[in-house]
Amino acid sequence: MKNQTVTSIVLGAMCFALTLGICIQIKTVTGSNSIVGENNRGNDELRAEVLRYKEKYDNKYRELERAEKELENERQNSTQNNKDLEQKEDAIKQGNKMIGMTEVTGPGVIVTLSDGKKDTNNVLNASNLIVHDGDVLSVINELKNAGAEAISINNQRIVPTTSISCGGNIIDINGEKVGAPFEIKAIGLPEQLAALTRPYGYLEILKEANVGVELKKSNNITIPKYTGVISYKYAQNVK
Repeated sequence: MKNQTVTSIVLGAMCFALTLGICIQIKTVTGSNSIVGENNRGNDELRAEVLRYKEKYDNKYRELERAEKELENERQNSTQNNKDLEQKEDAIKQGNKMIGMTEVTGPGVIVTLSDGKKDTNNVLNASNLIVHDGDVLSVINELKNAGAEAISINNQRIVPTTSISCGGNIIDINGEKVGAPFEIKAIGLPEQLAALTRPYGYLEILKEANVGVELKKSNNITIPKYTGVISYKYAQNVK
């Protein structure tokens, strides 16, 4: 009888401990689910806010494009049958094309740079496999030296005030965050621009470091206009 009593007490204690453990686990899971739910709601609200701002930006940009087209039509109408004004209009168009404020198309090359894959030679220095801002700048400079008339990186137009800087595993171009692969479009004489693949050139250096490099010629490349604002605060015209 005594043994039965002890057994009953032990089993009761074990059941109590098991029940208590289950209750604690349920409470913990419920609390965790509550935190996850709150985090998800916060992420959803942030995502919705970003989408709202993007929609406002897209609407304003479309309004700007319509205003620019109207201005262009007004200029064309006002310069008709006036040779002096037509020449000035042509000068404005040429200037906008040179500084990147208009969309352009023509022959050229497309250079694609992508992060490489690890191998036994680079396992100790994986940074060599990543495309850095300095790599992009070097390729841009070589394209300019080869006579490129217009350049873009992932549809970001390169203009005189363009900045290219590293931001972790991405690159900041014109204030926009751009990640690999980097598609660099350049308009110019394709045969001359394709000389970037020459021995000891920068593209060859990147290939030797196992960075992904591809260059192809094209007779129909379109480069978008710069969508920002170019302003000069300190440079003044000489009178």
